[in-house]
Amino acid sequence: MPRPQPPRTSVSLPPGTVVPNHLAIILDGNRRWARSKGLDPWEGHKAGYLAGKKIAEATRRWGIHTLTVWGFSTENWERNEKEISTIMDLLRRFLAEVREEVVKEDTRFVHLGDKQRLPEDIVAAIKNLEEETRFNKRHVLNVALNYGGRNEIVRTTQKIIDADIPAEQVDEKLFASYLDTADQPYPYVDLFIRPSGEQRTSGLLPWQMTYAEYYWELDHLPDMTPEKLKKAIMDYSCRRRRFGGNDKEEHFKFDPALVAKLELDWRRALDLGEGERLRDLVVRYVKEHYGLSKELAKDAGYYMAKALLYGRSEDWDMAKESLKGLYAIIQKTLGLAMEPEVVAGIQIDGWRRGKVQPSKTLEEHLRQLYAEVFRVSDFQASKAAHLAALAQGEMDKKNWDLAEPLLERFYRALKERVA
Repeated sequence: MPRPQPPRTSVSLPPGTVVPNHLAIILDGNRRWARSKGLDPWEGHKAGYLAGKKIAEATRRWGIHTLTVWGFSTENWERNEKEISTIMDLLRRFLAEVREEVVKEDTRFVHLGDKQRLPEDIVAAIKNLEEETRFNKRHVLNVALNYGGRNEIVRTTQKIIDADIPAEQVDEKLFASYLDTADQPYPYVDLFIRPSGEQRTSGLLPWQMTYAEYYWELDHLPDMTPEKLKKAIMDYSCRRRRFGGNDKEEHFKFDPALVAKLELDWRRALDLGEGERLRDLVVRYVKEHYGLSKELAKDAGYYMAKALLYGRSEDWDMAKESLKGLYAIIQKTLGLAMEPEVVAGIQIDGWRRGKVQPSKTLEEHLRQLYAEVFRVSDFQASKAAHLAALAQGEMDKKNWDLAEPLLERFYRALKERVA
């Protein structure tokens, strides 16, 4: 009987999400996951194998062309025989099961690493799979087995020497043509993910990861899900990749001092219960802040003013619906890959801070909010969020004169990220 397959993920990415052409992930944390649950290491490898299959399926469904997974390094031979035997058995199972998937999905299978020292039957299965899928073009699945980054550089150098190529003809392009990723459409990694809380590459694809974006995941591989992968992709989508030059993103051109003053004015109007003045100030604020046209600013300002008034009366459902209207206009106008409902939810949680997530500070809420709205990474939003939280603290105490310079510093810090 065929083995039961894990269900296809229903997790989707919002329109406009920038996905990496080449995603690389180290399959890490299986043993620690097992130890934390009182299990043997090989049980962790089995759980990691199943999690990895779900991750791979999600990448293909989301249109990621090349996926590189590092399953066994040149250093892993130092582990005990029982664990290595389990890993090799999982590799045999993987190679048998993946054949149907790569053929069906028009995926090219490529082995990265040194085939020497791998069991003969595994080497034979790898070679057959590589040959059978050689002309597949829709995706590339790179599987690093008995792989080491320094080893790849050495093997590449040896191949160039064996080819008797004069030293003066060796340049970056020629060198890359002898790497394990030679002749692939996307050999260079765009996004590198390492689970299990480790913050190093351990030598994975040192040549190909020169301009990679890094993402560190705290959970071990067996706990990795398409939802967590989505979070990593969304964080990547926020980042502006310049490759030493200029980026192609739309720039926000607001005046920090003007926007800070407008925010302070509408907050005062809200505090005094001046509904009509609040609406007019908010319209001006969203127009200047987001660069909206006069007509769109009226609609967006109307939604924002309603949200503020609903929030003041703690009608959170209506406040959230109004915020969704605001962010839907911003999303459509600016073309940002945000999810209005998600952003509205984050903002409402911030307004309700201490009631919904007591352990989460206002600064953490704001960092998450600005990352989602302005398409910067969580790390890049940290300075602006810190200043915004300080300003909010003074406004909560109605220290308007102290709040204004902090607000202006916040908008300057935000503009540093999005200008």
